[in-house]
Amino acid sequence: MEFIVIAYDYKDEKALERRMAVREQHLKFADEMFKQGKWIFASALLDENGRMNGSVIACNFESEKALKNEWLDKEEYVVGNVWEKIIIRKAKIAKHD
Repeated sequence: MEFIVIAYDYKDEKALERRMAVREQHLKFADEMFKQGKWIFASALLDENGRMNGSVIACNFESEKALKNEWLDKEEYVVGNVWEKIIIRKAKIAKHD
């Protein structure tokens, strides 16, 4: 089942610092998710000054429960208090060559 996950960072003055502190672990885990075919697309969201302040990920998991168990429960941006608000929506992602 395909999903779009939109995650917004906390807005406090230390939010970007927390993001950067765990970013390498997040990217390693993201690489694993892509290799397993769980992630289809991922991007950081930027504020008006070009600073990262969120993420959007298109992904494929058996269910929303699997998405949470296999990914979000282990996600450094969740564990490290980077993402404040996470929106999960079922999706039908267009395929193209």
